[in-house]
Amino acid sequence: MPAVAVPAFALAWWAACHLIGRDPARGPSVRAAAALAAYAIGVLIWTLDPGSALAEIFFCVPALFWAGTAVALLPRLVPERRQIDLGWLILVTPFLLMTVALPGAGRLVVLAPLAGGMVLLWRFRDQVQPIILPAALAVVAALYGAGLAMLLIVDLGAPDLVILALGVDLMMLAFLVVIAEALDVGERLRPDLIRSLIAALLGVAVVGAPTMLTIVASTSTTVRILQFVLLAAVMTGIGLIGPLHRALDRIAFRHDDRLREDRGALLLLADALPRHRQRHRLIATGQPDFLRFTRQALDNYGRLGRLMRSPLTDLPAVDRRLSGLTIEQPLARAMELRAVLQESVDRLRPAGRFATSDEWRHYNALYFGVVLGLDPYARKRGTDGLDREARLALDWMRRNVPRQTLRRWKDEGAAIVARRLWDDMTHTDPRWLTRVTTRST
Repeated sequence: MPAVAVPAFALAWWAACHLIGRDPARGPSVRAAAALAAYAIGVLIWTLDPGSALAEIFFCVPALFWAGTAVALLPRLVPERRQIDLGWLILVTPFLLMTVALPGAGRLVVLAPLAGGMVLLWRFRDQVQPIILPAALAVVAALYGAGLAMLLIVDLGAPDLVILALGVDLMMLAFLVVIAEALDVGERLRPDLIRSLIAALLGVAVVGAPTMLTIVASTSTTVRILQFVLLAAVMTGIGLIGPLHRALDRIAFRHDDRLREDRGALLLLADALPRHRQRHRLIATGQPDFLRFTRQALDNYGRLGRLMRSPLTDLPAVDRRLSGLTIEQPLARAMELRAVLQESVDRLRPAGRFATSDEWRHYNALYFGVVLGLDPYARKRGTDGLDREARLALDWMRRNVPRQTLRRWKDEGAAIVARRLWDDMTHTDPRWLTRVTTRST
């Protein structure tokens, strides 16, 4: 029924785009988005050919990506996390082939990886934030599995309602993922989510109604597909509005670098403002969360857009570097946070000339790998513009430091930086949080 299919397709496609638009580099978001996109395509195929095997396959595929999402949500410090993630990547293909080859109820084989992923997440539940996440995901996954079983085995006479229920389960998956990631990076969720959801509902109301009427009135498969394509384009524009704006600016203003850069900074600021936490919450942050925020700020050292969203922009060390009107400007705060991080890394440098001894490992890992942004394992090893120290460090890391060892050194160095920033914050007069900037008129 178009009355079910159109809003289900539209909202699933919007949720997938919104997840990718929040942070395309984060594994849980990308995998949950893939699950939603597969479901949306299944809805389209079911509308054109109800009960088809291809539609059933696409309704099964989200279970595989759901399992990958659970694996990606495992704590970063789990020793076997990399091997578990690699195992999921290897198993996806054979399970997908089995889903295509097996008939009817046999396609429920996709629930095996989903169950495995939930068991792993439950095993490390004491290290997952929020603490209720594994239980909530397990309940929703069980509901999705039950709905899939009803669709493939039990004929209830109302498959459209079962398909709609599957969509609700996947929307809950997306919601839980964005909550987990917002807590992980210390960002606000509600303002940005509400804004995008309201725009999506308006898009469904304005574009979805004509789409439903066209699908009902037309018997042409091509026309029906084009209606869904139009709806997908509208939902993509809503879910990815920030990246699309920036891409359009790069095309429209490709000959005006200054205008493009100024608009880029404003767009990054517009994206960051709804996602930045209130100032008073930084002092209430626990030390483990503070360490995670510091590690993420160092990982995003070269990305001002992400630094603007970091809770660490409200550090007292940042306040001390600002004055006047600039103290309230998120872009200026992000730039000063970058300067504070660089100073903290510089303090790790031992006395004397550059060396590769053990006491230099934290400085070398953070300065050359984070501040300068050098990747010793990149295929294209450009060294143009680098000084002698950087060339020596890059060559030494490439030859003698395994990737995992360098990652461990970065984490250890980030912990040292975090402890120093934490001590500075906790020994600063807390009235810095209530600082009021007097604006001149």
